[in-house]
Amino acid sequence: MRDIVRSAVIAIAVAGLTLSAAALSGGDAFAQAKPAAAPAEAAPPADAPMKQIALTEKQIQGVLTAQKDMEALDDTLPDSPNVKPDSHVAAELEAISKKSGFASYAEYNNVVDNISLVLAGFDPATKKYIGVEAVLKKQIAAVEADNKMPSKEKKQALDDMNAALQTPAPAIENKGNIDLVAKYYDKLVGALSEGEDE
Repeated sequence: MRDIVRSAVIAIAVAGLTLSAAALSGGDAFAQAKPAAAPAEAAPPADAPMKQIALTEKQIQGVLTAQKDMEALDDTLPDSPNVKPDSHVAAELEAISKKSGFASYAEYNNVVDNISLVLAGFDPATKKYIGVEAVLKKQIAAVEADNKMPSKEKKQALDDMNAALQTPAPAIENKGNIDLVAKYYDKLVGALSEGEDE
């Protein structure tokens, strides 16, 4: 999916995870799903903090239901986060969101942001929440130990992951979100990472 910046905090926290997942394509033990891309229309400005919410099972199921339809619209979305999708696409995004149980596309987008924040802290090998910093440190160790990765790519990956470590991800305000995302971990990773390799 296209990378549309949704929140600077999420982007920084996930940047190292996304990069290392691509760099480690041969070793999927450390692969991590990146959040679903979304257009900028309903997204907060890049410098606005994400609004953390207590997720519900209904919201998780709504995201899972909506994801395939949202992904189908991906090719119609603008590449730039500063460009709004045309009114037809925006109307489709709203309709899919409402059909999936959300009041609006903005609500859907915020739920995906909250899910992505939690997913970024899961160790893909154990499927346990260990925190973004710990995940990044494990991925840094894996990249450092990879003797097959070209040195230029390895340096870039390590630079990006170390930079992500310098900007800590926000703490999860609603600890119940961790258990809820863990319950749906495999489905969420599958749904939110579909189309990433296209």
